[in-house]
Amino acid sequence: MFLTVNQDNRAREHVALRSMFEARKRVFVDLLKWDLPVLADRFEVDHFDDPFATYLIVSDARGEHLASARLLPTTRPALLDGLFPHLVSGPVPNGATIFEITRFCLSPGVGARQRRVARDTLLVGLVDHALAHGITTYTGVAELSWFRQVQDFGWRCRLLGETAIHDGRALVALAISIEADTLARLAEAGIVAAGTGVPAEAA
Repeated sequence: MFLTVNQDNRAREHVALRSMFEARKRVFVDLLKWDLPVLADRFEVDHFDDPFATYLIVSDARGEHLASARLLPTTRPALLDGLFPHLVSGPVPNGATIFEITRFCLSPGVGARQRRVARDTLLVGLVDHALAHGITTYTGVAELSWFRQVQDFGWRCRLLGETAIHDGRALVALAISIEADTLARLAEAGIVAAGTGVPAEAA
């Protein structure tokens, strides 16, 4: 199941959000050891999880989190301009058609095939959401190794500046262009949403 959660339906989708925040804690705090705030020793929630955030969530039949991403409007303070502007050569991209992808999260403890299907469904959902809402660009901060994987997804992705070391990690700022042919480019790379009839492992 694919959900889009924002300030309009946030109260109704509290189960999906709770599962997502729990997964974020397991991934970013427990596994990756990021120094992030934790609520009630269960949920990774920060000050960007406010009414302006939009969440794209992939869950299983029981409603348990499989994959998710948080989108932040760049017309307001976000991670890239607030914490990592030094990763960008020149002004940090911002505007009504530019959103920042943060907390891209895949749940641990699921099988490799299910994890791949969930990831691909989320990637297609990101493009569908952008096309439906007039978003032309996604920005973000990623470790260099993850950026190289993101490039292989098929969409047009570029660096915004030089690599910098932060807390022992090589980080980069990136921009992803969302265009009319982006879904087709993902499909050419073997990335399709669940239920399209093309198995993810065929890629």
